[in-house]
Formats: sequence, structure tokens, C-alpha cells
Amino acid sequence: MITAEALTKNYGTKRAVDSVSFTVQPGKVTGFLGPNGAGKSTTMRMIVGLDRPSIGNVTVNGRKYAEHAAPLREVGALLEAKSVHKSRSARTHLRALAATHSIPKKRVDDVIELTGLEAVATKKVGGFSLGMGQRLGIAVALLGDPQTLILDEPVNGLDPEGVLWVRNLARYQAAQGKTVFISSHLMSEMALTADHLIVIGRGRIIADAPIDQVIGGTNVPTCRVKTDSAEELMNALAAQDVQLTRLDAATVEVAGLDGRAIATRAMETGIMIYELTPVKQSLEAAYMALTQDEVEYHSHVGNPLTTANSGKQA
Repeated sequence: MITAEALTKNYGTKRAVDSVSFTVQPGKVTGFLGPNGAGKSTTMRMIVGLDRPSIGNVTVNGRKYAEHAAPLREVGALLEAKSVHKSRSARTHLRALAATHSIPKKRVDDVIELTGLEAVATKKVGGFSLGMGQRLGIAVALLGDPQTLILDEPVNGLDPEGVLWVRNLARYQAAQGKTVFISSHLMSEMALTADHLIVIGRGRIIADAPIDQVIGGTNVPTCRVKTDSAEELMNALAAQDVQLTRLDAATVEVAGLDGRAIATRAMETGIMIYELTPVKQSLEAAYMALTQDEVEYHSHVGNPLTTANSGKQA
């Protein structure tokens, strides 16, 4: 279990994490989401003692990370996968870490096999691809068979097979009663992996709930309607809180009304509709709605060449 209480981190005048409190429960996968600069990595670093909180505290399995006599057996963390001596082989690196906690060499061989590193176990880490570096980082996290796993962007650089492997690994670990805390920018993958979500924006928690509640809590009823009278239907449904989008000649997407309300209005105005399909809210849409005011940097749609040359004169 991970417990944060009023966790705050200041860097000079900038407050990166602002009085954050949450609990990551065992037996489930908890996703940690937020825009770039929201405070995710800083929070994870404070959990494992790499950054000292300015205010508040955080414990793992009931103690601060530094108070654990054998931290690798309590907490497995992947934060900076490339933070490895480049001239060491994967096996040498893992054996050196294992020796600090009296972890047997057999366990090193086990995690090498588990993470698919057998073919490169004797190669220098400096020559590893991004994906192989991630696998080695995960192997380190699993080395002590810890009760708690903290994985920052674990699928970064992995191919589809590797992404599926990480998903199954996370869910298996949680099913064993362990605490699994994962950050990711891949909404589609998080939707398949996480049971619970904590969303942070500008250093503050903006959502902390089961994934279904996070998606449902921002859900605006949306339906796609097919009719031979699309324009007439849009005029009939037009209202302040209703968003209408013409997808093609016969299809209108209606946000803000449920299927019954749409069908009732169509019947009242004599418009025949021949298809009415509810559109289920996605995690990505829910996340964007939650964080729309929390993004530090916004991208703008446009032609980059036109933008780059807009100040030049002919």
C-alpha cells in the first residue's frame, strides 16, 4: 500500500506538487495520469525517497521508503530505465543489485527469463534499445519479488507484444494481492489495464476513483443518428446544451441528449430515423475533459511551414 498525506514539493518558487493526498490499495492496478509537468514523476520520486517532500509525507507498506531494511523486497520501481552503468551486462547489473539484498542468483535468472532478456543478458547495457532498457528496468523492479510495484511509463519503447506483456504482468501482480502503481500516456492501454485511476493536474489531484466512475463522471450522453432528413433533425434538436455534428449526408452525432429524447423529438416533428446508436465515452475523452484546464502547454493546429514563415516578408 502507498499512502500520501498532504504531499508537497517546491522547487524554488515553483510548486510542482501541491498538498496531494491519496492511497494506492493492494490487489488492484492503479493508473496515475496527468499532463506533462503535472507532477507525476515528482510524486513517484518522493515515494521512493529520490526527492524529499517540502511538506507532508508518504509511506510504502506502512513505512517511509528509507526506513525499510530491504527496500528491494518491499518496493520495485521503474523510474529511469536507462540509469544503469553502460559497460555492465544485464546479468551483471542484476546480480550486483541482488547481492545487496542477499537475493539468490536463481532469482536473477528467473527475472531475465520473465522479461525476455535471455538473448541479450550478457550484452552491455549501453547498446540496448529503448525497449530492452525498459525490460531491464522492469526486471530490476521485480528482482526482490516486492509487495509494491511503481512503474513510470513502463510500455515506453515496447512493441505490441511487449505492451501486452506489461499489461498481463501488471494484472497478474495485482491478482496476487500486490500494490501496482503505473503511470502512462497511453489512454487506450490504461483503459485495459487499470482498475482505479488517480489523475493529477498542475500538482493537484483532480480525480481519484475507479476507472468506470472516472469515465462515467464526465460522460455527456452521445448518440449517432441516421436519417434522410439530417438538416431538419439538426434544426429540431438544436438547443443551448446540445452539440450537433454532421458526420456525413445521413449521419448526425448528438451530444447532450439521450436516445429517448432524440427519438421523441424526431417523432414529434415527423422525422424518420432509421438508426440510433449510443456512443460510449472513452477514457481518452474523459481524461481530456478532466485536464482541459490543467495543461501547461497547448498545441495549435496549423501548417507548421506557414507558421514558421509567417513573419517573413517576400
